[in-house]
Amino acid sequence: MDDAAPLDPNSGAAQPLAAAPPEVEDKPFSSLVPAIIGAALLMQTLNATVLANALPTMARSLHEDPVRLNTAITVYLLASAVFLPISGWAADRFGAKKVLLFAIVAYAASCAGCGIAQNLTQLLVARCFEGAAGALMVPVGRLVLLRSTPRHDLVRAMSVLTMPALLGPVLGPPIGGLIVTYGSWRWIFFLNLPIALMGIVLVTRFIPNVREEVARPLDWPGLFLTGIGMAGVVFGFENLGRGSFPAWAVAAMMATGAACLAAYVWHARRTEHAILDLGLLKIRTFTASVVGGAFLRMGIGATPFMLALLLQVAFGLSALQAGLMTFASAAAALVMKTCAPPILARFGFKRTLSVNAVIVAATFMAYGLFNPATPHWVIYAVLLTGGFFRSLQFTSLNGMAFADIDPGRMSRASTMSTMGQQLAQSIGIGLAATLLRLTMALGHTARLSASTIAPAFIAIGFVALISALFFIGLPDDAGAGLHGVRGGGPVRG
Repeated sequence: MDDAAPLDPNSGAAQPLAAAPPEVEDKPFSSLVPAIIGAALLMQTLNATVLANALPTMARSLHEDPVRLNTAITVYLLASAVFLPISGWAADRFGAKKVLLFAIVAYAASCAGCGIAQNLTQLLVARCFEGAAGALMVPVGRLVLLRSTPRHDLVRAMSVLTMPALLGPVLGPPIGGLIVTYGSWRWIFFLNLPIALMGIVLVTRFIPNVREEVARPLDWPGLFLTGIGMAGVVFGFENLGRGSFPAWAVAAMMATGAACLAAYVWHARRTEHAILDLGLLKIRTFTASVVGGAFLRMGIGATPFMLALLLQVAFGLSALQAGLMTFASAAAALVMKTCAPPILARFGFKRTLSVNAVIVAATFMAYGLFNPATPHWVIYAVLLTGGFFRSLQFTSLNGMAFADIDPGRMSRASTMSTMGQQLAQSIGIGLAATLLRLTMALGHTARLSASTIAPAFIAIGFVALISALFFIGLPDDAGAGLHGVRGGGPVRG
């Protein structure tokens, strides 16, 4: 999962590099603080990548339809998106160290709750709390790093911090497959407890309690409107055709969500400290990254979930075999990191994103061509190809998002971009589940098979293609300053 929940592995480089206070500029470099914060990041990335591969096994244990287990990922992403804007305010209001300790304890407790859950409802409640805690943990940890590290050491510190985000998606699928094949899926969550305990000890001893003298006000009405709005739209959409709620209730969810989001637009125009700065959407490079990229991120949210069902439920592979296959995609994404800068320098953001969007969409569709007789080396080759080009696409997107953002709006742009990523992945998972239920209904079957999953991959590929329309319309020099070519200034709509 390259741009995956809960935190995009590429996003570390895209965050605003705020200056540290003058008193820390002369401190010698130490990798201890970024390594401690990186351990918190490792908890999240491992948990996210392990879980998708374990869903079919969890479904059997909880006596649920495997398609319904998509909500275990969706509620996490949605809770994380809703609570993300609170992180900076809470760090300034209470001190980053206190908030980070609270977040680690809450994350560990919610992981334990997931591990002891006896039914889907209990699991979803625990995952919701886990997402809220995760929304505080990594952003606040990054804030500590930015405010306690000399400016000239920020690149070294960020490299240490983001390494777990790169390793988590690579290690997660085989580790998760090993756990659920030879042990219990519950250990996926219990595995985080010793990491959290170590984090609590290290944060208590070594992390400074940085904070602002005056905390900015939090837009509580905006938080309420965006939270209810996103939840209503996502869960209303996800329950289309499921039969869990009557049609009028699903319509009411979606209508309430849409009304709250519309009310937020009205509210944001009249509020100085609105929780989301909608004015950022006037910047074309930012809009192309967040809105255009959302169609690709829907595929990123959907494919790990659907691949797990295809390989394990339809093909009958063990979780370990499936994990070793999806490991190929993450490994290719890691290799791509060294290739992205020269590719962008040679072709620029517009051409790279436009052409690569078509390639990524084609790889999504190619997954739909797999069947039980497909040689494993072919599956590995397609997954490697897909992982490489997806990583290139999202590395490019995450960089271009901040190409034309003024320094004073970097933090707000970072929050809005991250929320957009997680919301898009939530919708993607819901879309995948809805498509699977539709293909099973049309095929008059209650069993998942390659023939019922394939059309969903094809549809996800066509959705991803929509993103190319946003990139083709960009000027040729969009984001040029980020790859060493002189550009023409901010590109605004």
